[in-house]
Amino acid sequence: MSKVTLENVVRAYEATALVGGAPSRPALDHISLEIHEGECVSVVGPSGCGKSTLLKVIAGLELPNSGHILYDNVDVTHVPPQARGVGMIFQDYALYPAREGQGNLSYYFEVRKKSEEEKQQRLRETAEMMGIGFDLLLSRQVGTLSGGERQRVGIARCIVRDPNVFLMDEPISNLDAKLRERTRVEMKRLLTRFGITTVYVTHDQQEAIFMGDRIVVMRSGRVEQFDSFDALYYTPANLFVASLIGTPPISVLSVEHADTALYVHDGQHWSLPDHLAVGLPAGRLRIGVRPEGWQVALEATPNCLPISVSHIERLYTERAAYVHGQIGGASVNALVPLDFPDAPRVYIQPDWEHVYVFYPDEETPLHLPGVPDLF
Repeated sequence: MSKVTLENVVRAYEATALVGGAPSRPALDHISLEIHEGECVSVVGPSGCGKSTLLKVIAGLELPNSGHILYDNVDVTHVPPQARGVGMIFQDYALYPAREGQGNLSYYFEVRKKSEEEKQQRLRETAEMMGIGFDLLLSRQVGTLSGGERQRVGIARCIVRDPNVFLMDEPISNLDAKLRERTRVEMKRLLTRFGITTVYVTHDQQEAIFMGDRIVVMRSGRVEQFDSFDALYYTPANLFVASLIGTPPISVLSVEHADTALYVHDGQHWSLPDHLAVGLPAGRLRIGVRPEGWQVALEATPNCLPISVSHIERLYTERAAYVHGQIGGASVNALVPLDFPDAPRVYIQPDWEHVYVFYPDEETPLHLPGVPDLF
């Protein structure tokens, strides 16, 4: 197990001219991270933000143009991948199709001419670690295994090498939804048991939250924020992070602050509580409200504004529903009870203790609710 540190890492590909002749931004633009020993860190962000490039640079599959990669404070920037003690798991499993499960695990020992005794001992230990039923997979050909079974063999093939670092690039995105859920639970159990430092790249936010002790949010080759899910959710570094983290996404409305009120549309307004009326600057602002941050009523009440309802999404497995509508041209997603009746119009106001406020023309936050004290 190793602590992994990136110091001001830049990875740029051949520059290509964009509209106006501006050069493209590096795939990794001065990245600095410290991943603790035994920690699982998830990496999320939109397509093309640099997630997979980050993984390749940590592995040594690509070299940075500048900066340093350290394992346990030892500079490995120019150390080849095979000498770094890295185990990689890919989206497409990358197993040897002509070998059975055991053959995939033992290949590492064969090419390094390890003794048969050492090989068998490591195979036994790894099979025990992988849990009930794994022995049955060792004698089967790869082509007869299901997607989840192949991924278990892929994980075991990395574990048998006793890696310092696990690097996972969307390892379960090829599986169907039910199998993906079961497999990620199994993977989380194994990673917790092994305590191996892990970097887990995924486009699935829920997967990132479940797997990661902390989460890296990337955009255009840069790290926007690196923190726990609670910090990302309640104290985002900017509007991009606030909009990316959370399902359904945060509702963002353009408003005008004047006379202790927020004006939303056609003179409609909400009166502000004293601490916000005094603390926020006058003029244009943007407010963000999470689905659970709305107060929703079927009839008009003081300080509530009407929204037209497009539809109500009922999630029976979560015993909750979401009202989707619009106010002043902005989309609103509001959490309501599962038995909330269908209605063409409802009345809403923010729960002011859970409101996010941002500058009108930039992403910097002016006011954040903060992580709630649950205990």
